Amino acid sequence: MDSLQWVDHTYVQKHKSEDPQNLRAMYAQNLEKYPTHAPRDTSEKKKSIKDVVVLMAVKQGRKAGISLAVLALSYVPYVGKFVLPAASFYTFNKAVGPQPAVAIFATSIFLPRRYLVSFLQAYFSSRTLMRELLEPYFSRVRYNKEQKKLWFKDRAGVLFGFGLGFYVFVKIPLVGVLIYGLAEASTAYLITKITEPPLPPNEAEKFKEESLRWKNKHEFLELPWQHMDAYNISMHKPGFKSDVRQTPRKTFS
Repeated sequence: MDSLQWVDHTYVQKHKSEDPQNLRAMYAQNLEKYPTHAPRDTSEKKKSIKDVVVLMAVKQGRKAGISLAVLALSYVPYVGKFVLPAASFYTFNKAVGPQPAVAIFATSIFLPRRYLVSFLQAYFSSRTLMRELLEPYFSRVRYNKEQKKLWFKDRAGVLFGFGLGFYVFVKIPLVGVLIYGLAEASTAYLITKITEPPLPPNEAEKFKEESLRWKNKHEFLELPWQHMDAYNISMHKPGFKSDVRQTPRKTFS
């Protein structure tokens, strides 16, 4: 929230000479009023620490098992060279769609195994980093599992590029800690571009439904950097009303 407040404050200071009606809506003002802890469902049985640990171990073990199985199959004669490209296609088809996935598949056929392994590792690690950076946002805007999946899928391309860029620098010794702090601040700025301004807390459910889809995605990606808030401004700018008083016209029968 501190990063988001700083982003809003910096934006206002940068445009303080402009008409306030021509500025985008603020994010931190309403979002900080959202509760960080949702009320617990009384019908849901509380899990013990042991159950949570076992569930996490099974989940991580399943991921590790799949990774080892894919790597082992990549050494199988004749068909092994297609295993990692196929895994890349399967992963990116769900994330960014079939066309980019086909391009990645075709390219990865000609790459050595070690590059493919590094590429897939970077993808999954950057995705994990991105989820960590967005956790403060989701701790207040509480989507369910399916809603969060749709939210990420609709913004997968931008989130992948954003997360991958910081993942590369976070791995640098000593400097990585500073880069992670920069990534947190940059994530707050990113939220103001790929999400709509949050509604008041009493309209939180309405906001969750309306903000799942990135409505102006294609238009946003074509905008010059200095006009990235155009859609946000148009949403909240009051309609134009003429100040000229209209004189009633006389009608003749």
